[in-house]
Amino acid sequence: MPNDLPVCLLTGASSGIGAATALTFARLGYRVALHYNSNEDGARRTAEAIEKAGGKGSLFQADLSLVESAHALVREVLQRLKRVDVLVNNAGSLVARKPFLEVTDELWQQVMDVNLNSAFWVTKGVAPQMIARRSGVIVNVSSIAARNGGGPGAMPYATAKAALTCFTKALAKELIGYGIRVNAVNPGVILTPFHETFSTAERMKAMVSMIPQGRAGTVEEVAGVIAFLASDAASHIVGESIEVNGGMLME
Repeated sequence: MPNDLPVCLLTGASSGIGAATALTFARLGYRVALHYNSNEDGARRTAEAIEKAGGKGSLFQADLSLVESAHALVREVLQRLKRVDVLVNNAGSLVARKPFLEVTDELWQQVMDVNLNSAFWVTKGVAPQMIARRSGVIVNVSSIAARNGGGPGAMPYATAKAALTCFTKALAKELIGYGIRVNAVNPGVILTPFHETFSTAERMKAMVSMIPQGRAGTVEEVAGVIAFLASDAASHIVGESIEVNGGMLME
């Protein structure tokens, strides 16, 4: 695959929204930098799906809850692929469902590092070469929890995602003068391993019952919105958070 093709760095590409988004960008002609932390098998499956689609996916391991590891990820991507045209900050996790009084300082910090600080660290590493070229797109994957406070036991996660949404707007103001657009997507109830891990079947049924469209969303539907935000069709969209939730929450 030619080395002059644009590059998409996608954090959390092992499964779910990340894997679907990686495949979407590969089909659009991007070289995709596939970040993973512990799920190497999932990342390799994503890379294999990309290759079957005629694209190219390169694997990069990093624990993005650690600032040094986040900076090392960016350095390695730029060394191997030379550039990043689109950054999708998708890495994140609820980590654990805990009521407020059971949230330890350690859990709070871990949730902040994985969902908020990782995006700050990776973006800070990627932004200078985008600024130098005066072009680039950054898409942060937030959550409906940023808007409604999240479900039971998800307060730290919802707080981190709300901060990520604010980070998106503030960063958009700073970078648009360099031709860099920053936006976010807020997925609602999406069929992903996230809910298989953190939501019971009963809770999923209750959440889906609140969706006017009558069903949970798919990872491909979220990936399509992320790809749209990175496209020229979204050239005048700056600092927005696009809700992808089947009508569960409307402006």
